[in-house]
Amino acid sequence: MSPLLGRPMAPLATAAQMRDLEAAAVAAGVSERELMANAGLAVAQEAWMMAGGSEERPVLILAGSGNNGGDGLVAAVRLAEWGAPVHVYLLRARAEDDLEWRACIEAGVPHTIATEDAGYATLEELLSTAAVAVDAVFGTGLRPQERPIEGDAAQVLARLQAARASAPAIPLLAVDLPSGVDSDTGYADPLTPSADETVTFECTKVGLVTTPGALLAGRVVPVEIGVPAEARARLGLGTLVLREVRATLPERPADGHKGTFGTTVIAAGSRRYPGAARLATEAAARSGCGVVTLAAPASIQPLLVSFADATHEPLPDLDGAHTPEGARALLQALRRGRARSLLVGPGMGLSDGTRGFVQHLLAGLDGVEGLETVVFDADALTVLAGEHGWHTRFAAPRVLTPHPGEMARLTGQPIEAIQAARLASALGLAAETSSVVILKGAGTVIAAPDGRARISETATSALAHGGTGDVLAGLVAGFAAQGLPGFEAACVAVWVHAEAARQVSAVYGEAGTLASDLLRALPEARKALEPPRRDDRSDRLPL
Repeated sequence: MSPLLGRPMAPLATAAQMRDLEAAAVAAGVSERELMANAGLAVAQEAWMMAGGSEERPVLILAGSGNNGGDGLVAAVRLAEWGAPVHVYLLRARAEDDLEWRACIEAGVPHTIATEDAGYATLEELLSTAAVAVDAVFGTGLRPQERPIEGDAAQVLARLQAARASAPAIPLLAVDLPSGVDSDTGYADPLTPSADETVTFECTKVGLVTTPGALLAGRVVPVEIGVPAEARARLGLGTLVLREVRATLPERPADGHKGTFGTTVIAAGSRRYPGAARLATEAAARSGCGVVTLAAPASIQPLLVSFADATHEPLPDLDGAHTPEGARALLQALRRGRARSLLVGPGMGLSDGTRGFVQHLLAGLDGVEGLETVVFDADALTVLAGEHGWHTRFAAPRVLTPHPGEMARLTGQPIEAIQAARLASALGLAAETSSVVILKGAGTVIAAPDGRARISETATSALAHGGTGDVLAGLVAGFAAQGLPGFEAACVAVWVHAEAARQVSAVYGEAGTLASDLLRALPEARKALEPPRRDDRSDRLPL
């Protein structure tokens, strides 16, 4: 069973959005101190469970000087009230009028202050004897890309890293997010300690589902602390989960026919890359759409006819490459047919003829009636990157499926900048080009022009093989053909793609999983989107 099955909807939030949510809670009558009290209680409960109720080895709480440290102090008081041994190690002294600090003193919680701990010998001893450590040093306000961690904080986190690297490693619970992770981008300072678990408040932070932050967070546990549900519901960001994905699918009436479930046309392939066309075409067919038409260069048609489930539209070509004449032939075929979606790009290559093909297609798309979604993938994206104002040349909704290198070409930004701010990059391109953008990679981002976004929590090297992107593009086109708008089609396709990868890699391993293997797993992955039936006794087909 997929790890996503049955999970509740998990909203995501940036640091600015969390500030707005907390302000909404205050406006609704929940004080800031109540929010902190609820957060600290959740931390204490998780730390208690991680420590296993040990009465000999203490819980060590590393507390910074801000609100994240305040959450840690509240947790310390709670643990002390429950009879758990607890010790607080402060990054620096808290103010005398700090209510959480005063409560900690009144509860008799032993403490150490880093600035008074010569040589940090006490910290070394505390780390070696603790049952669990709580990282409450930095919260959502840290921007490590702009200002690396230094000073006492650097010393403390370096010691914590060393304790985590020792054998046996000290269990670590992070408060809201591991100290050093940027809450909006997932960027992590080199001193960021990896956690076994992160308890995060109200909403999972974007940085917890974006690498490398996602790899440092361990198990992420979101807990409610008093923000009104209606305020959370207004957020446009979220993780990609089955419940939401399943809810977007149109019904499949038992008396439906191939016309009911739509037609997609796939313009793809070349003499050098015929396999990409085959992968995209079969993936589209497996999505559940009614008819898939492959528009490939006529001279490579013999290489593609083995897939009997597609219809074909052979296009004029030059030495196995697409041409402007082929684009005109395709536009004529689209005007005659009833395609709901069009996919352009997989395996087309980057010949001059291909560039002309895409340019002519852009100029003629507005003359095609009934075309609801155009998906641009692979080489077509590279052509678009060189076409200034391409998004103004036709009105049909569009979906772009770039990997980071293609995203860099489309935006003119270095790959490093794209990867350092994946969500912001995807949302920016979506808004600029009025497109749905699927930024592929670990933690794939799906962004809409209206500011909505979903992030897949899947990060697997099983998808780091040539052709897996062609499978994804075919799925997007197939789901769009069934009537799903671009954003919803993209979300469903990314979920099914990831689920197929999970199933196949469980059998073959991540290194041995190929794009063609995903095709065999698509029926089972697609089936997971259908509501369970009581009379369903079918067994899983072998891969």
